[in-house]
Amino acid sequence: MKKRVLSVILSAAIVFSLTACGNQSNAPASLGDKSSGTDSQPASPSTENVSENNAAEASTEEEPVTCTLKVWSPSEDQDPEYGEWLVTMCNQFAELHPNWDITFEYGVCTETDARKLVVQDLDAAADVFIYSSTGLEYFCEENALAELGGKYLDAIHAEYPSVMVNCLTYEDGGVYGVPMTTNTYFMYYDKSVFSEDDITSLDKMLEKGRVAIPVTNGFYLAAFYLGAGCTFFGPGGLDREEGIVLDTEDSLAMTNYLIELVKEDNFVSASPEDAISMMREGTVDAYFCGTWQAAQTQEILGENFGVAPLPSVNVDGKDVQLRPFNSAKAIGVKSTTANPQVAIELAMYLGGYDSQLAHYESRGYVPCYNKLVATDQIQQDAVVVVDAYTIDKIAVARTNFKQMSYFWSPAESFGTELRDGKITHENAAQKLQEFEQGANSSGVE
Repeated sequence: MKKRVLSVILSAAIVFSLTACGNQSNAPASLGDKSSGTDSQPASPSTENVSENNAAEASTEEEPVTCTLKVWSPSEDQDPEYGEWLVTMCNQFAELHPNWDITFEYGVCTETDARKLVVQDLDAAADVFIYSSTGLEYFCEENALAELGGKYLDAIHAEYPSVMVNCLTYEDGGVYGVPMTTNTYFMYYDKSVFSEDDITSLDKMLEKGRVAIPVTNGFYLAAFYLGAGCTFFGPGGLDREEGIVLDTEDSLAMTNYLIELVKEDNFVSASPEDAISMMREGTVDAYFCGTWQAAQTQEILGENFGVAPLPSVNVDGKDVQLRPFNSAKAIGVKSTTANPQVAIELAMYLGGYDSQLAHYESRGYVPCYNKLVATDQIQQDAVVVVDAYTIDKIAVARTNFKQMSYFWSPAESFGTELRDGKITHENAAQKLQEFEQGANSSGVE
């Protein structure tokens, strides 16, 4: 895949080049790559929690620039009701760079729509936009995203959890965005029903109360198989030829565990939306979900509100930690932007300490910037603490390959058959083999 290259002089001694998604081994250097003459150094002041005086001092050394930047985000990020997050942060960014005369043009575009609209008309697309890591391949096939390099890449690796970086890494090894927030899940529970010891084991929990897990949804069912060591396009999710591996000895043992699990009186197969309704009615005491239902659950449980990482399950006498998928919302830079220096700095700022803090305070976005997560303010939020632990310790980066889409329908069918008792110990091996075959096929001959 051929890479586009844009060059910009940042100073007399520093030259950066901007490359698009690709896998060509002899491709030119990335934005800020050391091979283009840039020394490895920490992130620019706009990406760290530094004082305004220090940031202003550093930015006054920048060469004057006059430009227009088109920036896209979901409508909520521009809504005054939510503090106009995008507009506020762009204005702050401009203040930090007094030598840059920037005109911002804002557009409304969801993370899902970005993957369609950007590649549909790259010339008309935003210079900086928010997208989901699950759509990364759509951008890379069209050479639409800028690859990060040099001090920017160093900052990404230093300031964000590795699983977040992995979500934004393509098969060519390039990193194509700045992490903004996580997308994983964990467990909400009633503290009056389960003790801190109980919540480490699903089997112990089922002895005390009712637990809801949507086994018919592949996003959640996968946690059992990821725990059993199954891989989705290799251990790092970047080996297309490896495909999805589900049919192993350990995963067969997990399948036999699931066959018994769905028979438990205290087990409920229910979506997070149904589970929270059941919790309100008092018929469910714990369920699996992400941050999106935290406030509602806290309202229901009050002082008994509990949140914890996914528990382990005991399979043939061995405790197996359940492991959820994680994807990322990220800030990307268009590969053909006319102002790469300013665009990449803005992307880093929108994914940095101050911007993630503002996003957390205005819209409840869970931060993933390491230094921010470690602050006393964030550490007082139990949901963020559990989310951060999950990301750091047990989550698995969901591959950005399009072939991942083959998995969902077979997973739904497999989970439905599990729930309905149609998968038995006698046919488990055959069903698991069929599951793997289906997960690696588009279903189109």
